[in-house]
Amino acid sequence: MQAVIKVGSKQYKVAKDTIFFAELTGTEPGKDLSISEVLSVNNNGQVKVGQPFVSGASVTAKVLEEVKGPKIVGVFYRTKKHNHRKWGHRQKYHKLQVTAITA
Repeated sequence: MQAVIKVGSKQYKVAKDTIFFAELTGTEPGKDLSISEVLSVNNNGQVKVGQPFVSGASVTAKVLEEVKGPKIVGVFYRTKKHNHRKWGHRQKYHKLQVTAITA
């Protein structure tokens, strides 16, 4: 069974035991997270597509840990003005593992 879910502002195609990285969800590591925003479900060739979400479908995922993404470096520079700035950013993500898909 596969599903397309929405976590935060991104969509993910998941199956049972899939591990993926998503935006922070506000759940502590080690706890279960129930995702009700399921866009479509594929159960052995039977596809259900939501308008926008499939009613009664949910995905349960376990929050494994909180990790940081790669460092992104930004630069601001103006020629002939001695005006430049450099900064860095590392986004925090949750590492999630799908434990169950119910349709």
